[in-house]
Amino acid sequence: MKILIVDDSQFFQGFMKKLFIKYLPEAELITANNGQDAYVLYEQERPDFIITDLLMPEMNGQEFLQMVKESNPKVKVIIISADIQKATREEVEKMGVLAFFNKPLNNEKAEVLLALLKEGSYAS
Repeated sequence: MKILIVDDSQFFQGFMKKLFIKYLPEAELITANNGQDAYVLYEQERPDFIITDLLMPEMNGQEFLQMVKESNPKVKVIIISADIQKATREEVEKMGVLAFFNKPLNNEKAEVLLALLKEGSYAS
């Protein structure tokens, strides 16, 4: 399973890497700091899952999500963001994301995320 983690926070990227190394050791992890870099990596790597923030410089998560969905409508995207505006959440959910988690990611949310990834990897 290949996972692209997109977040401008190095701390959050590190947190996600540690989580996946511990609970999904078979996962191949790729990281990007913004949507622009992430889209290039997406096109090169074609990950099984994308986990992205929405609030980032250069190209935000919504713009990145829109580009990725135009390229591959079936791509599996999970949003983890501090942007909890109802309109924003509804907009990205209409684009077909698997899930939307609010930051910070606590143990309960992390368990749901891991279950989604494990479940979704068998569904492909």
